[in-house]
Amino acid sequence: MRRVIVNSTPLIILCKIGKLDILKKLYKEIIIPQAVFAEVTAKEDSVCRQVAGKEWIHVKCIEDQSEKKMYRAKLHDGEVEVMVLAQEGKRADLVIIDDNAAKKTAKYLGLTVTGTIGVLLRAKKQGILETLAPVIGEMKQKGFYISNDLEEMILEQAGER
Repeated sequence: MRRVIVNSTPLIILCKIGKLDILKKLYKEIIIPQAVFAEVTAKEDSVCRQVAGKEWIHVKCIEDQSEKKMYRAKLHDGEVEVMVLAQEGKRADLVIIDDNAAKKTAKYLGLTVTGTIGVLLRAKKQGILETLAPVIGEMKQKGFYISNDLEEMILEQAGER
């Protein structure tokens, strides 16, 4: 079983567009750090409160809280816990994170990284999504930023241009 650790932004946007199940279809199970779980379920009206009821989403606490101090300067709590958890015990096979600074940090640590767009592109290539363009359009309507150049590149890779 692959060890896939997911940050809050991918969870939030996938919940907002009703596509959270893509993570289950691609990876069977995912892990989220406690800080990410707290962030996505804290508010009563959070679209991601459904995360709490999914048997395929495992919430894990990091073992060594002192490790968090190394990353605090430029990353949020959830991102920090993703990094620490990805390195503890059995190293993560993949981390799914959208923030550029967090992606750079993860890559520097030798972690394999993708973002929400990478997940959706993989879902398209595996036949889980029929078309990617409307999904990206809906994400943008829900506040997800993607540059026009990147959108065009992704849609070309997906065979939709």
